[in-house]
Amino acid sequence: MVSATYDGFPAAVGVSRLRVYDWPTVDGRPGGGTPHLHLTCSEGYVVTAGRGAVQTLTTSGYRETPLEPGVVAWFTPGTIHRLVNENTENTDDTSGAGGGLEITVVMQNSGLPEAGDAVLTLPQDRLTDPAVYAEAVRIPSDVPEAEQAEAARARRDLATRRFLELREAAAAGDPEPLAAFQRAAAALVRPRLDGWEERWRGGAGAAAAATQRQLGALRERDGGHLAEARVAATGPAARGRFGMCGRLDVYPGI
Repeated sequence: MVSATYDGFPAAVGVSRLRVYDWPTVDGRPGGGTPHLHLTCSEGYVVTAGRGAVQTLTTSGYRETPLEPGVVAWFTPGTIHRLVNENTENTDDTSGAGGGLEITVVMQNSGLPEAGDAVLTLPQDRLTDPAVYAEAVRIPSDVPEAEQAEAARARRDLATRRFLELREAAAAGDPEPLAAFQRAAAALVRPRLDGWEERWRGGAGAAAAATQRQLGALRERDGGHLAEARVAATGPAARGRFGMCGRLDVYPGI
């Protein structure tokens, strides 16, 4: 008999704690993250500290949504998004986590973002080949933290410049640069789709199937799955990792 329960994190989402980078940006903002989109995952922000904004670009246009404690913002796949940190602290810390905007990130399809679901807004010549792209976004793990921070900041600034170009083109009424980026992003991840589907079946797909089984059982006056209830808790699997938008505390998908 197949169990009617699902033991993973609720709805197979991913959770992380984000401290948005406080390095000044190429367009003069106090701090901010790396612009990117997700191919199959919706993403939600629960703002817990600081102030800032999330800048988004879609085929419908550009938008800037203010962020402050208590705000919950989310967006669907295909939304290019960039976090802006507006109240960073003036410190001598070069790690990128000096202060300001802090967010609990809730990500659909836990496991897929880590498998490459995100594509940064890099120049088109970095998007034509998976190996070229992988090298362009790589943060070396075998070097001192200062060098990792330098790589993360350079990656962010490169993607930000391209994001600003895409935004300007869209504002001028030219949709082709954004469309070209979307096509390149879709082509870039195509070799990974079989692996993504396998992850989805074992995560979000399994969670949805468990709910379907539970509904069916309850209709038949069978509450047997309630006897399989359990409680779980976990701490971060990694702390302070250099992410796309800031320093990340990452919680494992159970």
